[in-house]
Amino acid sequence: MIPRFWLLVLFLTLGLQSVTAQDAENENANTNQGRLSGNLQLNGNFFMRDSSIGAANTPQYDRQLFGADSWLNLNYQNWGFDMGIRFDMFNNSNLLNPLASYNGVGIGRWYISKTINKLSITGGYIYDIIGSGIIFRAYEERPLLIDQALYGIKVGYQLTDNWKVKAFSGQQKQQFDTYASVLRGAAIDGFVGSDSSRVTLAPGFGVVARTLDDGSMNNLVATLNTYSKTDIFTPKYNTYAFSAYNTLNAGPFSWYLEGAYKTADAIFDPLKERVTVGGDTILGRYVQGEGSVLYSSLSYANKGLGLTVEGKRTENFDFRSRPQEEGIRGLLHYIPPMTRVNTYRLLARYAANTQFVGEQAFQVDASYAVNKKLNLSANFSNITNLEGEQLYREIFTEIYYKYKRKWTLTTGVQLQNYNLEVYFGKPDAAPANTITPYFDFLYKFNPKTSIRFESQYMSMSKDHGERADYGDWFFALAEFTLAPHWAFTVSDMYNIAPGKVSPVDVKTGEKEKIHYPRFDVFYTHKANRFSLSYVKQVEGVVCSGGICRLEPAFSGVKMSVNSTF
Repeated sequence: MIPRFWLLVLFLTLGLQSVTAQDAENENANTNQGRLSGNLQLNGNFFMRDSSIGAANTPQYDRQLFGADSWLNLNYQNWGFDMGIRFDMFNNSNLLNPLASYNGVGIGRWYISKTINKLSITGGYIYDIIGSGIIFRAYEERPLLIDQALYGIKVGYQLTDNWKVKAFSGQQKQQFDTYASVLRGAAIDGFVGSDSSRVTLAPGFGVVARTLDDGSMNNLVATLNTYSKTDIFTPKYNTYAFSAYNTLNAGPFSWYLEGAYKTADAIFDPLKERVTVGGDTILGRYVQGEGSVLYSSLSYANKGLGLTVEGKRTENFDFRSRPQEEGIRGLLHYIPPMTRVNTYRLLARYAANTQFVGEQAFQVDASYAVNKKLNLSANFSNITNLEGEQLYREIFTEIYYKYKRKWTLTTGVQLQNYNLEVYFGKPDAAPANTITPYFDFLYKFNPKTSIRFESQYMSMSKDHGERADYGDWFFALAEFTLAPHWAFTVSDMYNIAPGKVSPVDVKTGEKEKIHYPRFDVFYTHKANRFSLSYVKQVEGVVCSGGICRLEPAFSGVKMSVNSTF
């Protein structure tokens, strides 16, 4: 690994050369000119203990009181090279583990890329994808501290104008280190047709292999030796995943189909019972089996009508750098979610993360533009496990109306059935069945000044006479904007009818009806954006593209700086 100090020296030198080249432009028109660009993202959290909502008993609330996360990214282009370096900083951070504290400072990413005729070469930390990501996706999602870059080498070759191949080898990034397992893979992608063709095909095929390191294998074997004889299996060092995919475009129709297969691999099933050598029964054990995914999406768009139908079946397709990793850690792949992305606060409270052990799912999304003023949309999604047990169901409707350039109204209703036991990991919890009407009203006083109101009410089902989970919620928000610089928001999420897990008032012994207020100030100047917020937030699920984790309650002040240069 290149020493971090010399990486920094290299980029500072390149930046000075870029400036020198620009200053000498009038003296020598043939001077190579480089381009240096970058961006900064900085988040700061001031933690204010509030045991009444569960914002307590972590290092940040008990003693540290402050945490920060930052990413400073620099990119440089010159002499036919693309180069980049990123400085990462985590101080008392709760991103890696919301219940613990993480500290780390250093070079989080660097890469160098060069194209020589039809051959492309990239070394360093690489982000890439095969197909839709089912067998391999190296990517970054900062809200969840996902940084699954491949640390290694990738080469690509343009066979023809319509066909290209690529191959890579390396190890997956793990914060400022790498997992010890070795990865390698290859893919071929093509295009059949022309720009004027009514029917085109975009086929592809990929393969990825992972070799476990001795340390991970020895740890796995030691764990298996604590199982009863009926649960023990012989783990494999090498696992292979294959994927074939194609996109068919025919006029207003677009059809994507991908099938993936994974050879026998050890995965952890949290719902499988295991018997220890001593005879005790414990929930959760390693199993070994072949995996598969079948995913398809059919879309139609014409004359104001948009329609998308998706389906997916997943079985034993948890593919990681090492089987000991859980949650969002060590994932080598990305399986597309089968639910819509909800943005309103209460509508997004219950999100369904992808179940790698097994799920069957489908989704239908439709929209119709009646005219320039009125748009109608609806969505239906349904997810079960392979035995047919209900995990998630959502019915969503929305009406959007725009009156001239003065105001717009968005309104609708959402119905959900959510398996709290599976998604929240709450044993014996009753499903959350919700009905949530909502509206969003925007009024423009002039092109630069506007005010927006939104509100939602979540009605929760009852279990043995008591509302499930936290019960009923009411949410309201007001936002005032003075473009292009200022925006102010104030909101409140109120537990208007508490449920089973709502906090209990120690004085009265009754469930508390707690307010969760939030105040935000945003300031934007050119490519710089600043925000300062006071936040009190209930525990929930944070998701990004179907990858989710349980987020504990938060109480305190948040600040952020985002800059592009």
